[in-house]
Amino acid sequence: MRLKSIKVNSNTADSVLFVPAMLDAHFPLLKYAFYSKDYFPVIMDEEDGITELGLRYINHDMCYPLCQIVGQMLAALKSGKYNVNRVKLLMPTAGDACRGANYIGALRRAMQDAGYDFVPVLTLNVRDCEPESMMKFDFGMVWRALFGLYYGDILMVLLNATRPYEKKKGAAERLWKKWVEILSRDMISGKNLNLLYMHRNFNLMCKSFSKIRRKGFDKQKIALVGELYVKYCHLGNWDVINFAEKQGAEVHVNPLSYYAMYYMDTHMIRKHNLEAKGAKVLMKLFELIQRDMNRTLRKYGFFTLPDYWTFKKEAHGYVNYNIRNGDGWLIGAEAVSYIKHGIDKVFAAQPFGCMVNHTAGRGLYPSLTRKLGKGQIVSSDVDASASKLNYYNRLLMLIHGR
Repeated sequence: MRLKSIKVNSNTADSVLFVPAMLDAHFPLLKYAFYSKDYFPVIMDEEDGITELGLRYINHDMCYPLCQIVGQMLAALKSGKYNVNRVKLLMPTAGDACRGANYIGALRRAMQDAGYDFVPVLTLNVRDCEPESMMKFDFGMVWRALFGLYYGDILMVLLNATRPYEKKKGAAERLWKKWVEILSRDMISGKNLNLLYMHRNFNLMCKSFSKIRRKGFDKQKIALVGELYVKYCHLGNWDVINFAEKQGAEVHVNPLSYYAMYYMDTHMIRKHNLEAKGAKVLMKLFELIQRDMNRTLRKYGFFTLPDYWTFKKEAHGYVNYNIRNGDGWLIGAEAVSYIKHGIDKVFAAQPFGCMVNHTAGRGLYPSLTRKLGKGQIVSSDVDASASKLNYYNRLLMLIHGR
């Protein structure tokens, strides 16, 4: 399939679109799905002082990821680098309970209190939440997003599985950046965005990472599970992957495509309408690509969890499939799957007070390890008022414990 090329110039788009930094491994490619004549996306990269800035406009009892997002967006607006009259703020959400519905209004209120009430807040969701504020998107944007999602997934797995073992420091990171540059050219030009070429790239990426010279010993593997922002964004998990690798561990993070399929499975295909039929077709496509990705990873000796439906089936009797708000049963299912497939130590990071993570997650962990008869699950909170020292100490207990 050949899509139209996209122009990556902020002057050609109607608006500059601020996108919250939620997906470290995916946004370097996924951002190209947002480019259009309407939007020039800017992935937020401000970090210094954003927590303190966010707390000025967000109640401390609200979710920590929201505090970070508000702080980043306000820091960018105040930086002087952008014409604030051309800026729009994007809040991607699932559109269900918790932050899926609350973040949009909370972000607007924060902007109003900070004097930026004239800056529009857009939403991107599949639940028709605030349809009048929905971001415009078309088939080309969705197709690019599909490729950004899966390329981001496989590169994340390869980087995390290779970096702890590299003989030459920085080799895995440099190869990751090389592949991002190669794939970015395809995303921009619209060339090679077809499933056969994706299959070819899966093989080439795995082959190239497998050739990085490695230290000849296996390290302890730790699985990272938890809420979406906290799992995939270093700001949300306090750079826990980097910390764990310095302690001599390898960290595995499950691909984002599992969350996408979980959401389609639990929310979209259950309906009896045209949307559900479309979601079922999309789910089949996701299954096809995920099987290909996982098969290729295993072919070159990289660890991956089972494909989605097997993964879900294996969690039967351990999690309650009726818990579908936010990350719902997916959190517990990931912990179960990791322990069943040989990663006995699971670190669960969660925003303090996150209802889903504390009921479908923390409240379930003791039961999971009892039923499984093996494994360790240690949970720890991230929050503006929490101690990083205690957070890291809990991880150290997991790494060095028996």
